[in-house]
Amino acid sequence: MEMAYLLPLVVLPLSLSLIFFFRKRDSGDLKVPPGTSGWPMVGENITFALAGPQKFVKERMSKYSPEVFQTSLLGEKMAVFCGSQGNKFLFTNENKLLTSWWPQSMKKALLFPEFVENSLKEVSALKRSFLHDILKPEALKQYIPLMDSMAREHLKTEWAPHGEVKVFPLSKKYTFALACRLFMSIVDPDHMARLADPFTLVTSGMFSVPIDLPGTAYNGAIKGGKIVRSELLKIIRDRKKELMENKETAGRDLLSRMLLVTDEDGQFMSEMEISNNIIGLLVASYETTSTAVTFVLKHLAELPHIYDAVLKEQMEIAKSKGPNELLSWEDIQKMKYSWNVACESLRMTPPAQGAFREAATEFTYAGFTIPKGWKVRLLNLYAKYMINIENK
Repeated sequence: MEMAYLLPLVVLPLSLSLIFFFRKRDSGDLKVPPGTSGWPMVGENITFALAGPQKFVKERMSKYSPEVFQTSLLGEKMAVFCGSQGNKFLFTNENKLLTSWWPQSMKKALLFPEFVENSLKEVSALKRSFLHDILKPEALKQYIPLMDSMAREHLKTEWAPHGEVKVFPLSKKYTFALACRLFMSIVDPDHMARLADPFTLVTSGMFSVPIDLPGTAYNGAIKGGKIVRSELLKIIRDRKKELMENKETAGRDLLSRMLLVTDEDGQFMSEMEISNNIIGLLVASYETTSTAVTFVLKHLAELPHIYDAVLKEQMEIAKSKGPNELLSWEDIQKMKYSWNVACESLRMTPPAQGAFREAATEFTYAGFTIPKGWKVRLLNLYAKYMINIENK
């Protein structure tokens, strides 16, 4: 009788040990990328935060492999792809070998709890054709006068009165205001602040070490995310009511279009799905756009001859306009040198430090095997060489 009770206690640990052994042996047969997983539970999160992306990647490229190495970030075993070839491989194999992925910690900060376990495809609920329609040049042209008007007002109130300004915070303020206006037609500064303050908590903490304890950056991101989602639901419900009462012009902004779009079965998106999509678009546009603007201005300040050439081109366009006439798509087309400068700045200092993917199947890259289920991250390093933008 005693043996009957003891048997499961012996068999269970033995079975688990055998499973671990064979899995380890199978994994050991694979030539996975070289690297280290860092400390248990913490991984290399702290090292990454202290060193910064640039130093972190360069050190491991030198130590392990200049093409791909393994690490552990945000609680996940991860292969980090480096350089232009890594860029090309990831983006040419999108939805073939790799699928989009967000860290669990990031989804907890951004999404409703009901969606945290879902795939990104299930979370978005948007058809690719819908995104194409709202982002194609023909659709974006109509926003240029509004963007110009908001930029002028922003410079007048936030820049002109001061002898010196901090560019990055002001760029983020302008970018967020623009996104709120284009996505949801929000113009009231107080209303915007109710979204901007908690949203800043989210973006500041969602990539930090995922420890949800009072006082941590990640805890701030969790709290900020709850406030942002609550505020967005209010906005969505108010707009839905306006549409039902015919008080809203259909298609005036992204929110109205989301409320009216249907899937293949004729079903409308839920309020939570719309909120998830707006949050995703805010995150995608907020940091990257403001970072890009900041670095363009940094490079112009450091290179006076480039600044002079950009200023000359902009003044020629300004002279062709009336005193209060706003920019048009045709004016943007004339900014060829300015566009080259912006592209070169993006190449030199990519605003998005990395993209997350998940291996949908086992594949080989640079002689190493990436097992199915491994997370993959592309970390953009600043360009090594600067080319002549006049010849670009």
